[in-house]
Amino acid sequence: MAYDWLKGVSDEYDVIVIGSGLGGLTGANVLAKAGHRVLLLEHHYQFGGLATWFTRKGGHIFDISLHGFPVGMIKSCRKYWTKEIADSIVQLKDIRFVNPQMDVWTTFTREDYTRVLVEKFGLARAHVEKFYDYLRAMNFYDNNPETTGEMLERFFPGRDDVKRLLMEPIAYANGSTLDDPAITYGIVFSNFMGSGVYTFRGGSDLLIGKMIEELRKNCVELRKHVLVEKILVEEHDGQKVACGIVAKGGRVIRARAVLSNASIKNTILRLAGAENFPAEYLSAAEAVRINSSSCQVYFGIKKGESIPHIGDLVFTSQNPKFSSEELNDFHTTSRTFSVYYPDTRPGSDPDTVVASNNGLYADWQKLSEAGYAVEKARLIEESLAALEKYIPGVRAKIDWMEAATPRTIERYTTHMLGTSFGTKFEGLKVSMELSEKLPGLYHAGSVGIIMSGWLGTINYGVIVANKIDKYLFSMKPVETANERK
Repeated sequence: MAYDWLKGVSDEYDVIVIGSGLGGLTGANVLAKAGHRVLLLEHHYQFGGLATWFTRKGGHIFDISLHGFPVGMIKSCRKYWTKEIADSIVQLKDIRFVNPQMDVWTTFTREDYTRVLVEKFGLARAHVEKFYDYLRAMNFYDNNPETTGEMLERFFPGRDDVKRLLMEPIAYANGSTLDDPAITYGIVFSNFMGSGVYTFRGGSDLLIGKMIEELRKNCVELRKHVLVEKILVEEHDGQKVACGIVAKGGRVIRARAVLSNASIKNTILRLAGAENFPAEYLSAAEAVRINSSSCQVYFGIKKGESIPHIGDLVFTSQNPKFSSEELNDFHTTSRTFSVYYPDTRPGSDPDTVVASNNGLYADWQKLSEAGYAVEKARLIEESLAALEKYIPGVRAKIDWMEAATPRTIERYTTHMLGTSFGTKFEGLKVSMELSEKLPGLYHAGSVGIIMSGWLGTINYGVIVANKIDKYLFSMKPVETANERK
């Protein structure tokens, strides 16, 4: 008889959170601290969504992807999580770009990036500052049709090398392209450009462990291995409202509000059901474009061996110039190495390296099982050959190699088309309007490029949790004078 992972769970809560990505975890924590009874359900065997990890023999602990985020993460974690979590966020000092146009080391701060653009690329300091100031002044509510490619050409006409230095790290961070709205580039780049790139010292396993500890301290009911099959929708006073979930196996758990951390299209089309939304909104949801995905290759260094310092994040490519199409190509030569040295994950002896490249779900989905195995082996070998250029002889030091693709992401997250970067820009509006179209249902996840990455999803979780708190407060019955006595 199968174990009942919902054993002991109540039949009703104030809020049910579907999914444990950083948006779901943070939303649950904010709501619990506001005094609401919260149940969080995760279908996977561990929490964290894409901010997760896995272990392999040889003592290896792998973060599933490269993780770098702006300094604002410190403030958000201190305010909405704990000082201990915030204090473990450290700067990555060596960001490196190696391609036919450059070999550049930078701390990725505004000051140092300016130095590189002036000294290495010959730009006037005043013009670089003008570009930064323009980005900083961009507003989400401005109706600016300009694309990122058009903006970069306007500021740096004909300078493909400059565009590459400016665009490449953001493309890896959120899957954006030169054809996406300039606002999606401006907001994300400006966030990073303040004080550089940061990471969590100790790895995703330590971070998520501390978050789960805090959630339990705040009385959140947490359950893994629970797949939500359906959001419960009923008609109250002539209006459809979300009022709970149906788990796999048929268990119904009611709630006054549901926060979905699943992808926005999964939330609307699969969980809530298309029949529960107005036709115009449904059309907008169906039209939302899924962002691209990524592939990873995980290299574990043998215990007792070490590797030289080649940079913390190393953006590499053999392509002559930056190309959004080449970056997503099935045979791309563009990949980023995220290197976990002993000081990145204290207490873990073997070093690890994660190679990441952008990718398209369709390229991997169409393969047969035999073809899929062949292409994964190719991906591993090409990534290893690329790594050997920076660490000669590294092949002999590796005792574990493994690859993940968009199909892997789909399997473990259920994200539509296996996306690692959520949706394109239009997805944010659909996500933000969800509770207006189906009261009681909210969404916090990677949408619109802006609300992607660790900082974006944490902050979006906070924004949506505050909306839910306001909604729940409005539902409370007004006390009479006698009741107050």
